[in-house]
Amino acid sequence: MNRRQLLSLTPALALRAQVGRLTPGRARLRSAICAYSFRQALQARTMTYEDLVHYAVEHRVDGLDLTVYWFPQPLTEQWLLNLKQLAYRNAVELYSIAIRTEMTRPTAEQRRKEVEEIKRWVDVAALLGAGHIRVFGGRVPEGASEEQAAGWAAEVLAQGAEYAARKGVILGLENHGGITDRAETIVKIVRQVDSPWAGINLDTGNFRSKVFDQIQMCLPYAVNAQVKSQIRDENGQVVESDWDRIFGMFARAGYRGYLALEYEAKEPPETAVPRLLKRLRELAAKHSA
Repeated sequence: MNRRQLLSLTPALALRAQVGRLTPGRARLRSAICAYSFRQALQARTMTYEDLVHYAVEHRVDGLDLTVYWFPQPLTEQWLLNLKQLAYRNAVELYSIAIRTEMTRPTAEQRRKEVEEIKRWVDVAALLGAGHIRVFGGRVPEGASEEQAAGWAAEVLAQGAEYAARKGVILGLENHGGITDRAETIVKIVRQVDSPWAGINLDTGNFRSKVFDQIQMCLPYAVNAQVKSQIRDENGQVVESDWDRIFGMFARAGYRGYLALEYEAKEPPETAVPRLLKRLRELAAKHSA
């Protein structure tokens, strides 16, 4: 395709022609941590987002997924730019933010407001230099069918992704209960949206049954991933997560991107997180080799 032909394409088709291709070769797994791992400290203001940047340096973590719930209010452009500058000077990538969304709202006006909220945070992500936002599908509203709710979620995600594409930001729909409780449904939603700017934020600790089968089903659509220290076994019991198996699945799928620790267990994060990050770095290196 020459330049004249490329310019004759519609913007959406031009994007589709160039986005989403992977360079052939091995997997590339990178380490990250979710701000949510320190939710109590962030909420209490005993830890700041600036502290998280320094924490990432101390523990040799490549990237940060910044849950935005505890951003200062009112949120200013200067604060975002200062955080971006701090991260750059410390070689830490602010690659993702996480926001609250409820895409399954039953009325058109409610869904329009969800889209507008996504757009607002897309602008924030673009300012920070984050290429990804993790978003949530929401619950099936009372009186609605799962099929209806999935359609509403796809509608919101598609409109959000259309705007995100203009800013170079990918939306990752997380498997997080509700309409995204099962891999089959979240894959259906993403396939319906059919955009290179929308995929699955694959949380390997959120499925409640047939965990590894459901992870496998989502892997082709994963644009970001999280790992937890615990997982549910085939009987629905909470057990220690088999990270070596999970990282191997990502590697065999040719995944290239972040695997972020999202710590939610009972041991205090001050002692648990450093140990888990060390293991995460080791496995990312092992399965990228």
